[in-house]
Amino acid sequence: MTILKSPKTVFTLEDIAMLWQLPNTNSTMVRLSYYAKNGDLMRVRRGVYVKNKQYNKTELATRIYAPSYVSFETVLAQNGLIFQFQSKIQIASYLGREVEIDGQIYLYKKIKDAILANSIGVNNVNETSVATCERAFLDTLYINDDYHFDNLRSINWNKVFDILPIYNNLRMTKIVNQLFEQSKI
Repeated sequence: MTILKSPKTVFTLEDIAMLWQLPNTNSTMVRLSYYAKNGDLMRVRRGVYVKNKQYNKTELATRIYAPSYVSFETVLAQNGLIFQFQSKIQIASYLGREVEIDGQIYLYKKIKDAILANSIGVNNVNETSVATCERAFLDTLYINDDYHFDNLRSINWNKVFDILPIYNNLRMTKIVNQLFEQSKI
């Protein structure tokens, strides 16, 4: 099966139709249903399938609602900017929503389409779009009026100032400048 040979672990109905080179029709759904019943694929959500239980959860996070990318406290914790453990995977998206799948909570936070569509500071890693720590830092400041970061030593301030204009937000610019000055002390 073409799906099992793919490096992806998460597939939407559209992905599968493209892999099988079939139009997204009722016959595609019947075929998918057959594979799901046989255990070759698992349906985790309507129109979203995984190969097995070892699927990449961050890949799933960005496939449920697209366009989206992993950001906020998920990336901040991974990069040591905050020290609190983050069990929820937090995603920048065109809508705000909380979804639970297989015991994992996915928290979608809405940001403006113009920001979401701008790929500066967003990397594609293993079929998943993930913000750099600088982009996650700015995304967090964008949706929070007051946020405490535990450690800003790993921030590349040149990258922060390169990304900052996409937000077009005077409040954020003021806060970033204050944090930059504080980091020099």
